Amino acid sequence: MYLALKEIRHEKLRYSLIVAMIVLITYLIFILSGLATGLANENTQAIESWHAKSVVLNRDANVNLSQSTITDKQVSSANLTKNQALIGQSPVVVKHNSRKKESAQFVGLKRNQYIAKQLIISNGHHATNNHEVVADEQFKMDGYKLNDKVKFNSSATKYTIVGFTKNAKLNVAPVVYGSLTVWKTLRNLPSSGLAGSAIISKKADFNGRSKALKTYSNNYFISKLPGYSAQNTTFGFMIGFLMVISLVIIAVFLYILTIQALPTYAVLRAQGIPAAVLVKTVISQSLILMACGIIIGTVLTLITAKMIPFGAPIFFDIPMLSLMAVGLLLMGVIGAAIPARKIATVDPVQVIGG
Repeated sequence: MYLALKEIRHEKLRYSLIVAMIVLITYLIFILSGLATGLANENTQAIESWHAKSVVLNRDANVNLSQSTITDKQVSSANLTKNQALIGQSPVVVKHNSRKKESAQFVGLKRNQYIAKQLIISNGHHATNNHEVVADEQFKMDGYKLNDKVKFNSSATKYTIVGFTKNAKLNVAPVVYGSLTVWKTLRNLPSSGLAGSAIISKKADFNGRSKALKTYSNNYFISKLPGYSAQNTTFGFMIGFLMVISLVIIAVFLYILTIQALPTYAVLRAQGIPAAVLVKTVISQSLILMACGIIIGTVLTLITAKMIPFGAPIFFDIPMLSLMAVGLLLMGVIGAAIPARKIATVDPVQVIGG
């Protein structure tokens, strides 16, 4: 460790450049991770707030909530308990005379079932009739207020926003909670015969008891949300490539510095210093550089997190970022192994004599 610190102090500019590269890579990895997690959360915030363990859809809906319909007869035979809730989902455009239009997901609920009862209201109150709705706080940030009268799509019927709720997004769009009666109106469905889009259950083993229905685990249902898996895979590859790039950068920089300092290491070997000590020096240098770069990159990430506006789809998962920091440290050790091998095999007589 002493030799490592001594050399870093002696070659401040060179090692500062390496640290700067590590800072940029760390910062980029953390920001990309935050974007990936934030976008994933905006796909599933509403579903997570329902505490779903399983989702029952029409068997022919191809695991697509928008394409699924469940009949009154199927709901009756399913024997719903306090752990299940029926929902109806439909994409809508929310319009107001003096506010900008908002693309949203309308979710119809039954007021006597658990999702409606457990809906956390941050401002206002729960909807009490078919002409009242509760909206995600994104609407509040965009200028909508309590008691605003809004319309959905081309309908002339007005609905009153009586409450706002946090963390209610589905497929990256804010959710508007209303009644199943309104959902049927928006979908141009008959008032009887069709009950909703899906049954949400807090029990993983819930069975719809109908051949026309199929139960999916919550994780599988989320993985089939439009674009969800492709988005996560894309970000995963980007982060993985950055980790590999960090390995290459550390290895190349340390290799060049080691080759330049090879005569010095050869003299130290000739003086009797074991190769293991010199190898530990190179690995220690790598760990010090990586640690400094990761710490500075983390500070920059925290500053960025404070500056990001409310509506930005970014979320920092501390356990995940901690694992990535450990991964970067390991990459530094692996990158240091290449020049360390050169030191371990150096022949003092050949280097000094040459």
